[in-house]
Amino acid sequence: MSSRSTIGPLALAIGALLISMFSYQFGASLAKHLFPQVGAQGATAFRLGLSALILLLWRRPWRRSGGRRDWRVLWGYGLSMGAMNLVFYMSLRTIPLGIAVALEFTGPLALAMFGSRRLLDFVWIALIVAGLALLLPLRGQTQALDPVGVMYALAAGVGWALYIVLGKKAGAAHGADAVTLGTSIGALLAIPFGIAHAGSALLSPALLPYALGVAVLSSALPYSLEMVALTRLPARTFSTLLSLEPAIAAMAGVALLDERLSLLQWLAIVAIIVAAAGTALSVQRPVLTEPLAN
Repeated sequence: MSSRSTIGPLALAIGALLISMFSYQFGASLAKHLFPQVGAQGATAFRLGLSALILLLWRRPWRRSGGRRDWRVLWGYGLSMGAMNLVFYMSLRTIPLGIAVALEFTGPLALAMFGSRRLLDFVWIALIVAGLALLLPLRGQTQALDPVGVMYALAAGVGWALYIVLGKKAGAAHGADAVTLGTSIGALLAIPFGIAHAGSALLSPALLPYALGVAVLSSALPYSLEMVALTRLPARTFSTLLSLEPAIAAMAGVALLDERLSLLQWLAIVAIIVAAAGTALSVQRPVLTEPLAN
């Protein structure tokens, strides 16, 4: 295979992942504005419920339901997506967006470490760890972090790791419909929590524009784009490139939520971006032999 024919699909996968990360974090910033009205649980129900509805109407996966296999992987992917979203939004109630995503990133970081074999891989991972250490307020400010929020963010990291592993398998088995079906399964988990917490407030017409924005920016668009990347990149590379997520989240928090970062935390963002760029440039070509989404 020529270098030109390998660079195109690789660039598509990385570009799709970058767009999905920006969309996801700006959607999370928008979702935080819904918390006073419907809580984190209601915002999660809005996000996954409306996303599932949009994707079902767009993709209509029932037209291709014949001969599907490995529904257990699909259910695992969907349930991990629902749980990850729920506990992540629960963490956002009490800790800043950038910090929450940095803690959540421990899941993908663990996957990247377990899947690494080359010395260069560990160089980028070490730079990411250094960046996360600077991004987190560990220097005499730990008391400012709510421990319950921290635990929710770490639990989201476990869900994120499962989402990557199971999403790759679900995408190989179900193609692009994996996102639609997985989001629908995730919605089945999240909606009861939203109803129990927010009740009839979820039916308020005034909240619908915000809810639709969250659904598109935080789920429908990024999960569809991530599936493009998941089926074209190995889990290690995908997980390492996700190191940009805490940096993007921190910048979204500053721009949209009036959160503040110190100089050291900005240096952390630069370190994480350098590591992500290094990983992207050092991706090995054999990844393109993996199955593509249909």
